Order: sequence, then structure tokens, then C-alpha cells
Amino acid sequence: MVRPFGVKGRKRKHKEKYDAESGDEGGQPERKEVKLDEEEEHRGGASGEGEQSRQEDETKAEEALEGIPIIPSQSGDEKRSGVTFVLERASLEVAKVGKTYQILNSDDHANFLKKNGRNPADYRPDIVHQALLAILDSPLNKAGKVRAVYVRTEKGVLFEVKPHVRIPRTYKRFAGIMLQLLQKLSINASGKREKLLRVIKNPVTQYLPVNARRIGFSYSSDKLVEVHDYVASVGDETPLVFVVGAMAHGKIEPEYADDFIAISSYPLSAACCINMICDGVRRHWKFI
Repeated sequence: MVRPFGVKGRKRKHKEKYDAESGDEGGQPERKEVKLDEEEEHRGGASGEGEQSRQEDETKAEEALEGIPIIPSQSGDEKRSGVTFVLERASLEVAKVGKTYQILNSDDHANFLKKNGRNPADYRPDIVHQALLAILDSPLNKAGKVRAVYVRTEKGVLFEVKPHVRIPRTYKRFAGIMLQLLQKLSINASGKREKLLRVIKNPVTQYLPVNARRIGFSYSSDKLVEVHDYVASVGDETPLVFVVGAMAHGKIEPEYADDFIAISSYPLSAACCINMICDGVRRHWKFI
């Protein structure tokens, strides 16, 4: 009776010694697992009360995790439908100049445009470039409040710009991107199949949110308002669609606009107008 007990004791000591040696040689996780098992045996006991309490804690933890959103949102964001921008009458026209196709602009193609009986002052693709930078670089977009951006050219071509795309900083690179877009009808993200820019079918109204307030901006409008106050009067539950002209001269007259307003007593560039819009919405929604 004494001999088997001694053998059993030696085997247990040998096993403990093996675990310790394996921990010294890089087996640290094994030693931690043994320690955890021993603590669970002490806490659980033979009665099973520890096991039951542990299961209750796990159930409570799972119930708590179900209500946690993947992306933290600010208070009240669930009531705000975000904003959509539509840039109308953008000057983005492709023509073959010499041996290559290019986006026409007043600086590089003035002689070409005059020879073809066109006014070089009307070809200002830099305006839509600045307007897109104003939208995509705004705190409103960085906070995830811009839902979509649509651009319609003077020729009626409509394309979508994803809010998370990074537009080139320089005009030459931007013109190259626009040329590729109008020729291939879409531009994918590098290494991915996601289309960051794509030409879509008219009309733009089929892509706008349902029951949205579609607001056009024009210097000639008799309704001069403050953006902050106007957005507050619409309410947070109504989606907002801002329609801004991206041309050098004239005014926009989209048939789908519900209201036309002016936000300054002075004529503004598209980029300046967009900056005032984004800042007014940001002030109303109170985030920095």
C-alpha cells in the first residue's frame, strides 16, 4: 500500500518538473494554463456553484456586447440622415487636341477653343476640382456626415464620387483622373474592386434620399438666409441635398430643387459656398 502511493507521488513531481522546464524553454503559456485550471478548481469546488456563476457572468457579458455598435457614434447621430451634394454644370469636356485626348481648360487650350468658335472662359474644370476638395476635406465629411457626392457635367454626364475617396491635390493629376473616368466610365481603388468614381445614369433624383429637402444655391435668389438657421428650421430627421453650381458664369435651375436660397449678399465661388454650407451644418450639429 505504501509503495504505489510513493510511485504516484514521484510521477506527479516529475510532471510538475517537466512543466517548469518547458516554461523556461519558451513554454510560458502552458504554465499559465495549469495555474488557471488550479484556480478554477479551487473556486468552482465540487458543488458546481462556481460553474453556474461563471455561466451567468458570460451570459450577461454576451447580452451587453450585443448592444455595442461597431463604430462609435455621437449622441443624436441616429436621427441625422446626413447631407448629399450635387454639383451641377461642371465643365468637364473631353476633346482630341493634337494626338491626345485632354480635358479642355481655358489656360492650356485657349487657342484651340477660339479656333472652334468657343468661349475659353466657359471651360473651367478647376472649379469642380476646388469644389470637390472643399467637400471631401471638410470636417463634415471627415465626421461621416456626407452620404454621397454627385457631379453632372455641362454635357449631361452624371457620375458619383465616394465620400471617402482622396481627390488629387494638383489640377493636372485631377484632370488625368477625370479623363480616365469619362473614357472608362469608372475608377477603382488601388488593389481593390471598389469603384471610387463611376458614371451613372440620369436623372440624379433616383439616387437622392426619399423625402429629402433639395436646396439650390444662387446669388440671384431673393431668399437670403443664414445656413445655420435654415438647417435648424428643416430639422434633423429630414435628409438634406445641397445643389451647387460648378461653372464660371450663369446660374443653376434644377427642376428637382425644392427651394432656392442665397447665403451671402455677394457672389461666391463654388468652393467658398460649399465651405459656408459645411460650416453652417457643422455648427448646427455642434461638433468640431
